[in-house]
Amino acid sequence: MTQHPHLDPSPFLLEGGPVGALLIHGFTGSPPEMRMIGDYLHERGLTVSGPLLPGHGTTVEEMNRCRWTDWVAHTEAALADLQARCEAVFVGGLSMGSLLTLYLAAHRPDLSGAILYSPAVMVADRLIYLTPVLKYLIRRKSKSGESDLTDPEADRRLWSYEENPVFAAHEVLKLIRQVRRLLPQVTCPLLIIHSTRDRAIHPESARYTFERVGSRDKERVTLHHSGHCLTVDSEWEAVAEKTYRFILARLPAGVQVGA
Repeated sequence: MTQHPHLDPSPFLLEGGPVGALLIHGFTGSPPEMRMIGDYLHERGLTVSGPLLPGHGTTVEEMNRCRWTDWVAHTEAALADLQARCEAVFVGGLSMGSLLTLYLAAHRPDLSGAILYSPAVMVADRLIYLTPVLKYLIRRKSKSGESDLTDPEADRRLWSYEENPVFAAHEVLKLIRQVRRLLPQVTCPLLIIHSTRDRAIHPESARYTFERVGSRDKERVTLHHSGHCLTVDSEWEAVAEKTYRFILARLPAGVQVGA
């Protein structure tokens, strides 16, 4: 079962100018959670791609068959496609999408910049550390009914599974461990946006990430009125504007948005 089947979890591509933004959704989620940011950037001249990660947008069973390397390979292909279309490309990701963003940034120092929304380098639920064993006992786990979102309409902007695939959660743990080791290799300009109300990531996750990346050009923005999915919550417009300003300030010489 999925939450809010009125939404279409398909990937999107918004054709624009020579500056591209690759926006990667989170664990059990789908591109709609990145669409508001994507539309905001597209309206200002960017080409925006929102891929659908393997195992997402289908069934929990299919997601449990995926490996973290499948998600990496898919985002690498999406990045290559966007780079073929654009002169400069930025990558942004929410939660698990931020892990994939960091992985790409560590291996592609030519990125113009990276944006991390609610970075999941450290997570709040310590049960994730039991998934190597738990996955053989429970293949899926019900999600908590509690929400940390502040906008009453925010939840309706999210297409996601109602249950957590436990096999896939172990793959997230593997990805977290890979990314932690790679943080010093991330050297591109970096923007981190997180919220103090976020119940999904550890309260120290954003600071931990900020301090350990190799980027010299880096900024951390703290929100106080958004939940974990801050790309669709009460402060999403501020998040979108901050993202756009970050991109504008770091365009390579001779490249203009919408040109």
